[in-house]
Amino acid sequence: MSSDVVHSGGCHCRRVRWQVEAPASVVAWICNCSDCSMRGNTHFVVPADKFVLQPGADESLTTYTFGTHTAKHKFCKVCGITSFYIPRSNPDGIAVTAACVDPGTLAHVEYRKADGRNWEKWFEKSDISEFSKPAAAAAE
Repeated sequence: MSSDVVHSGGCHCRRVRWQVEAPASVVAWICNCSDCSMRGNTHFVVPADKFVLQPGADESLTTYTFGTHTAKHKFCKVCGITSFYIPRSNPDGIAVTAACVDPGTLAHVEYRKADGRNWEKWFEKSDISEFSKPAAAAAE
């Protein structure tokens, strides 16, 4: 098992910066829901306590919700980038946009498909909810 490393990242204008503890090898989800498919979002999920927003970043964040309003799509008010959000699948976790991680700490990304257009049916069969639990985050 690989141990966690600290990944840093954030938005394009760098007003929103964060650090996240996660393995160097992660599982990232390519979602086809109406929001993710338009943004081209691919994310990996971590427990919320492994994610730290840097001081001052809150001032540049705003939130978009739709549908069930469970997912909290956080994005920078200045550059518009969603570098992380609270996903519907894991309201106890954080979804980190893989492309927003600074280079150098992600050694490998395994891509899996998330059928957000048929969310309930997909979620029932998926193991994504386990990724925001401490044991699952370390298992990959």
